[in-house]
Amino acid sequence: MTQAHEATTYRATMLTRKGDPDALENVTLPLTPPGPGELRVRVLATGVGSTDVTMRRGYYPYAPKLPFVQGYESIGVVDAIGPDVSGFAVGERVCALLVHGGYATYVVRRAEDWVKVPDGLDDAEAVALILNYVTAYQAIHREAKLASGTTALVTGAAGGVGQALVQLLVVHGVRVIAAASPRSHPMLKAMGAQPIEGRSQPIDTSCRALVPEGVDAAFDGIGGAQLRQCIAATKKGGAVVWYGFMAASALTDVARNYWDIFVGAPLRGRTGTFYGITALYRKDPRPFREDLPKLFALLAQGKIAPKIALRLPLDAAREANERIEKGGLDGKIVLVA
Repeated sequence: MTQAHEATTYRATMLTRKGDPDALENVTLPLTPPGPGELRVRVLATGVGSTDVTMRRGYYPYAPKLPFVQGYESIGVVDAIGPDVSGFAVGERVCALLVHGGYATYVVRRAEDWVKVPDGLDDAEAVALILNYVTAYQAIHREAKLASGTTALVTGAAGGVGQALVQLLVVHGVRVIAAASPRSHPMLKAMGAQPIEGRSQPIDTSCRALVPEGVDAAFDGIGGAQLRQCIAATKKGGAVVWYGFMAASALTDVARNYWDIFVGAPLRGRTGTFYGITALYRKDPRPFREDLPKLFALLAQGKIAPKIALRLPLDAAREANERIEKGGLDGKIVLVA
């Protein structure tokens, strides 16, 4: 094994139970060497998002049994290399879609899960691409297969994935209707979208006031009533992509969303799909490995610009979760070393 130093412990934030952010506890854990085929990475930045809140409060299909360390995506430097690993060197910057484990100073994962990060990119901006922007890119290009010159509706447009969808759709030449609270409208206008109010009236009513015939595609990460409104806002023959569980607090909520997207949408003449980055990655990691470098290139070229709402220390995961649930922030919260 090749390694950088002989640390024996590391710091992490453990989710101990379901509930409020105080269920997150800072702990010290033994630092283990990477096994065969694994890398140990010293974390530089970890994203915090609504999926973490869903895991903590409700149902999330890929959450491990409690207790566990949360943290969906991380970027860091290779600290130790296990046996039977080639193609990596200690000190190289890499990133991974972890699903859990990122609220920590070190992470051990299979070498095949780590993707090298180009030089010159900001850690926080680069980590925002792993979950939010890959989700958005694949929803647009692999699920909706949306062409340039079309129209699209994005709900929760001020959130991390919402902003990624807006930016990537605009880069792709799509007219974007962005649903969000009024305080976020100036930001969304600056990104090239047409904002609409996301709560005071039905989204389909606001959307069809701008696009009477309905949009070609709608992207919803919230579910519940907003998913049904997205279906109504989409023209016949259009695509509705549901990608998130923000409005789901129980399995019954998730079941209703699945009925809406796979039965309700087709009954109304729309194509309904569910996109889950983790499900796709576990089935076949190649699309993730193909798409993330494209996003690194767009970031380096200045064509996309992840908005980092807040940078907090790595051990401030509880505060980060509190800030997400309090609301009022546009963009990604990132924990940084």
